[in-house]
Amino acid sequence: MSRIKLALIAFPAALLLAACSSSGSPGTTDSPTATVPPATSAPAAPSATAAATNASSDLAGTWNGTYSGAYSGTFKLNWQQSGSSLSGTIDVSSMGTSSIHGTVDGSSIKFGTVGSAQVITYTGTFSGGSMSGNWTISAQNTSAGGTWSASKS
Repeated sequence: MSRIKLALIAFPAALLLAACSSSGSPGTTDSPTATVPPATSAPAAPSATAAATNASSDLAGTWNGTYSGAYSGTFKLNWQQSGSSLSGTIDVSSMGTSSIHGTVDGSSIKFGTVGSAQVITYTGTFSGGSMSGNWTISAQNTSAGGTWSASKS
């Protein structure tokens, strides 16, 4: 199996994990955290601690998903969450199981994986028991991407 195809299969899971467990500190391989502009006419927003707690209760657990685009397949995520950080495993239909890390910020999620020859990044949003977004893979002067979506089991 080509490295790119393998990377594209692992990418959706890795992206979801990176989005949930990225620390944003230098030297990490997580992709940049998406930001959500503040509401201009809404009542006071909940505290960051409350938002992290709500996100935690929404994202921890098992998620089943699909990815499509340059490559397509299925994946299964098993998340643990601590505040805005996610960690766990991803099982990609044609690549097997690997560790994944990510971050959440409001309703935005970012996760990813770094392999020996490729970097897979997932970004998106979540609401309740569903999440979706875009994935990209970069490997040896080649890149590809597509979309992904997942539902909580």
